[in-house]
Amino acid sequence: MIEQPSNIRTIRVEDEMRVSYLDYAMSVIVARALPDVRDGLKPVHRRILYTMGEMGLSATSSYRKCAAIVGEVMGKYHPHGDVALYDALVRLAQDFSMRYPLVDGQGNFGSVDGDAPAAMRYTEARLTAMAAEMLADIDKETVDYSDNYDGTQKEPVVLPAKLPNLLVNGSSGIAVGMATNIPPHNLSEIADATIALIDDSDITTDDLCRFVSGPDFPTGGTIFRFERQRNTINGEWETVDAIRQMYAHGRGRVVMRAQVAFEELRGERMGIVVTELPYQVNKAALLEKIADLVKDKKIEGIADLRDESDRDGMRMVVEIKRDANPHKVLNNLFKHTALQASFNMNMLALVDGQPQTLPLKSVLQHHVDHRREIVRRRTEYDLGKARDRAHILEGLKKALDHLDEVIKTIRASADTEVARTNLMTRFDLSERQAQAILDMRLARLAALERKKIEDEYLEVIQLIAELEDILASPARVLRIIKDELEELKRRYGGERRTRVADDSSREMTDEDLIADEDVVITISRRGYIKRQPVATYRRQHRGGKGIIGHVTREEDAVEHLLVANTHDWALFFTNRGRVFSSKVHAIPDASRQAKGIPIINMPGVQVEHGEVPTATITLPEFAAGSYLVLATRRGIIKKTPLEHFERVRSTGIRAITLGDDDELAWVDVSTGEDDVIIATAQGMLAKFHEREVRAMGRDAAGVIGIRLLKHEGDEVVSMSVVQPGADLLVLTETGYGKRVLIDDFRIKHRGGQGVRLISLEGRKTGIVAAVQQVTELDEELVLISAQGQVVRTELETVNRYSPNARGVIVMRLNEGDRVVGIAAFRPGLAEGRGNGDNDDPAAGPDSSGPDATA
Repeated sequence: MIEQPSNIRTIRVEDEMRVSYLDYAMSVIVARALPDVRDGLKPVHRRILYTMGEMGLSATSSYRKCAAIVGEVMGKYHPHGDVALYDALVRLAQDFSMRYPLVDGQGNFGSVDGDAPAAMRYTEARLTAMAAEMLADIDKETVDYSDNYDGTQKEPVVLPAKLPNLLVNGSSGIAVGMATNIPPHNLSEIADATIALIDDSDITTDDLCRFVSGPDFPTGGTIFRFERQRNTINGEWETVDAIRQMYAHGRGRVVMRAQVAFEELRGERMGIVVTELPYQVNKAALLEKIADLVKDKKIEGIADLRDESDRDGMRMVVEIKRDANPHKVLNNLFKHTALQASFNMNMLALVDGQPQTLPLKSVLQHHVDHRREIVRRRTEYDLGKARDRAHILEGLKKALDHLDEVIKTIRASADTEVARTNLMTRFDLSERQAQAILDMRLARLAALERKKIEDEYLEVIQLIAELEDILASPARVLRIIKDELEELKRRYGGERRTRVADDSSREMTDEDLIADEDVVITISRRGYIKRQPVATYRRQHRGGKGIIGHVTREEDAVEHLLVANTHDWALFFTNRGRVFSSKVHAIPDASRQAKGIPIINMPGVQVEHGEVPTATITLPEFAAGSYLVLATRRGIIKKTPLEHFERVRSTGIRAITLGDDDELAWVDVSTGEDDVIIATAQGMLAKFHEREVRAMGRDAAGVIGIRLLKHEGDEVVSMSVVQPGADLLVLTETGYGKRVLIDDFRIKHRGGQGVRLISLEGRKTGIVAAVQQVTELDEELVLISAQGQVVRTELETVNRYSPNARGVIVMRLNEGDRVVGIAAFRPGLAEGRGNGDNDDPAAGPDSSGPDATA
């Protein structure tokens, strides 16, 4: 019979499987897949950063081969494959994966197309400045260390991490039975939220959401705050704040969408241009998917598909067939491709070695607790060093105070050991103090050097008192944490890349796809309206005749001219005191030679027979606390809160009650604390503070703003809310104009006849046609005549004159023509693209000087 070894134990297979599997699972959870809530890093990333710090690869050092870095990490701390280790290093350097990269890579580190990085023997890397904040003060015994895999090295259990890296850069990982997926966020928003939590420990998730708008992905795009979800109790659909729920519970879903716009391409075809993709979407795979859908006829209406991305940025172009509906094509792309995707957040992280799903507040609180511990340990370390230095300086001071006796004692000693012992005995010194005296150079005995020792001792004593006060005051520790966050925000914070929209459940609207651009809006006396890009008109020198900007029918003339953005609101006020509203992009885009469409044909504008728009304003939003100031041709003025006009019916609402012989003509926006000017056709101007006009309801009639001269044809030609230091641009109907400082006119009470604004002597001058306020933000002017001539010129070409001067010729007119409108603006970014109309040869011969590019 064979004798059994004594160390063999009989166990059940299922018990061994259970224990071994749990050991493996916990190893994966704790040592591989999940990040630590304190520094937001997995062990592999922590080891990479720590090793690069040890190698001296700071943001200002030279680059080192990634192969050397991987070998150093693998040999000392990370006993796993070099391929997985290099992949982790590469991700830390990818600006499309990390919101704030921690590694500065040189070479091919992959692309958003899914291209693999170059081999590690070709690429180089070093730490970024942000990574230095993760490692700051690690040499001051601020964190605990543990043995590496073979017990020959010590590695940090966690990094000091000044920034809340778990939220700032996010993390993703799959463990055994659990997974984490945390999106990146904007550093400025997270810093503000952390500071708010420090100031108020009882702050709610709703309050934190005032600082944190939502995830901020490195690839930009758009996320949606609200989402329609089915109620699990009653089964009904309801709209919920998905972002708030996600932060309140630590898990949830947010919808991401690519940034797209419509552009007119060659051959009058429309194109869908994609400039930003949802996070972690592979561009090459997306293009291939779209091509397959077109091939399988699941998406129709696409004529061509191109990737025009270059070093300046991403640009995917989906060319639409002429007979296809671009909006329908885009909605199908969102439905069937990764142009719209979901990010499923699960804020799972290790807390004291245990995996926990954490809401936003808990993550921030853990970071504050971690930083409180780091600041405490750092202060204790600095205090220990300061006390050691003070101890040495006290010994040196004692030696300098008894210099002759010290020298005599040393000279009388047989060797260094005896000298140290004699100094300790005779002068009551410690061993370290005695050694410092023996090590002191003779040059330190000079009077100036002695003074430096005394000054240094005083500084060290003050530092010790400061450090002891920090340790004794929890409030000071929190103040230090807040100051560090403010500094991080100042140095690295920036604007969000990802936009936050409201609702993802709706179909795309026209407004979502309209590019932001500046446009010129013209309205004729008979109510024809159109818009054109500002770039249609070239800049000309003062006195130019311009180009045809609006073709009018016989007995019609251009009445209004505005410069606005396509996403602004337009409010149309009629001669009968009613108001209608529309988005600027809803105004038809027409060529220079077109007359536009009747305003009655626009959606939401149902004017009656004989009713025409007499005043139009544009504004981006209906801000609370603002007012609309309205003026009539007979000098009546009125002020109404702006929010009263936020919801306007398609049939219009009343803006002012008018007299029988009066009509509404001018509208402007005020803050409630502005000055108002009213100008008349006979060159008079009244300036008063708007407090003299109390706020009234929409049906009120208003009060007297200026009394007109007893002169035939005198009427109000302009009313404006003005700013101190701005200019008034005055233009007569014959094209004479000038700039006048608003501050040249004193503030008086409303109801007077005003003071002289411009001299109208001589038949060439005519009456005042337009008065426009211009500020330091305005750079250019657009002028238009009754026959549709348009001049675009630089503001600085019109000089300032006194109120009694006539000015100079600003616009030369054809016989029988007259000036009717003027608008001042600063060109927007969208204008720089142009549209080809600038090359119209009709513009060249009429210009009085060389043209500049618009």
